[in-house]
Amino acid sequence: MSDMLKSCPCVTRYEHNPVLTGSQVPYACDLVFNAGVIRWQGQYAMVFRNDYGCTQPEWESGKRFKGTNIGIAFSRDGIAWQVGEKPCFDIRDEKTAALFDTPKGEITRCYDPRLTVIDGETYMTFAVDTRHGLRGGIAKTKDLEHFEVLSLSVPDNRNMVLFPEKNHGRYLRLERPMPVYSRGRDRFDIWLSESPDLIYWGRSTLLAGVEDFPYDNDKIGPGAPPVKTKKGWLVFTHGVDKDDARGKNGWENTWKKRYCAGMMLLDLENPRKVLGVYREPLLAPETDYEVKNGFRTNVIFPTGAILEEDGTVKIYYGASDTVIALATAKADDLVDLCLRG
Repeated sequence: MSDMLKSCPCVTRYEHNPVLTGSQVPYACDLVFNAGVIRWQGQYAMVFRNDYGCTQPEWESGKRFKGTNIGIAFSRDGIAWQVGEKPCFDIRDEKTAALFDTPKGEITRCYDPRLTVIDGETYMTFAVDTRHGLRGGIAKTKDLEHFEVLSLSVPDNRNMVLFPEKNHGRYLRLERPMPVYSRGRDRFDIWLSESPDLIYWGRSTLLAGVEDFPYDNDKIGPGAPPVKTKKGWLVFTHGVDKDDARGKNGWENTWKKRYCAGMMLLDLENPRKVLGVYREPLLAPETDYEVKNGFRTNVIFPTGAILEEDGTVKIYYGASDTVIALATAKADDLVDLCLRG
């Protein structure tokens, strides 16, 4: 797999990236990344993953992070963010723990949130580490402070994102099951499932496989919730290529993976129909905060996308599992790239 991957010329990184770092968080924080973003009451709202309790020297000596929680931040322009005084979702907090119908101590952390508004209601999807496997969760909230957990998947499934509209009366989600047994290795793909109520999910179908993205050889998955355009649902994805020749990248003694952002276009009427896949990376690691500095470098993970009135898409992504960055592009350009393949 080539180490010469380049970002698409139609995408522009915000010149003052990153837009959120751990130094802006007023409580224990070492890494902030993988954030969900929506428009919220005349402004923007962000929920983000926060890992805390370990520095690089401590990690390299064998220590691990004390915990993970989900923080909240707000912005007038989607660029300058004000972080809330405390996390909005923390499994170590009794109120959050009580939301789950699981034995005490079963859930060890919740992380990697995404936000979607459907029919005026706000939902957060997130990953859940448990003592018996990794699960995907869906919660509902009215104020981004109090949550109702609606469902948890069976292991192992994660990277769930909800479509912002129902399709023929059914909720839809993209997800990435992790079938190590049946595929024999890391070879994880994107699936689509539907639900009448966000609780019971089924009619699951394969939407795209690793082989559909030529620059990936390990796994792919959903990134941000789909964005509705006139020509189809624009879906931002993450994809991984693995090279055993790669050595120390970031804090790890060895980090062999590279994450890029990709995209594909789905039919509006039948989202199970793929209209096109852009066969090059949308964003590949290139800048210092993506390649040189951070916990796990060479990682770009798109997790939020906002379509503005002027046709510009704001794309929020985790960089090096350490900070949150922003890029922009014209929606029409992105759609045309997908249709051209």
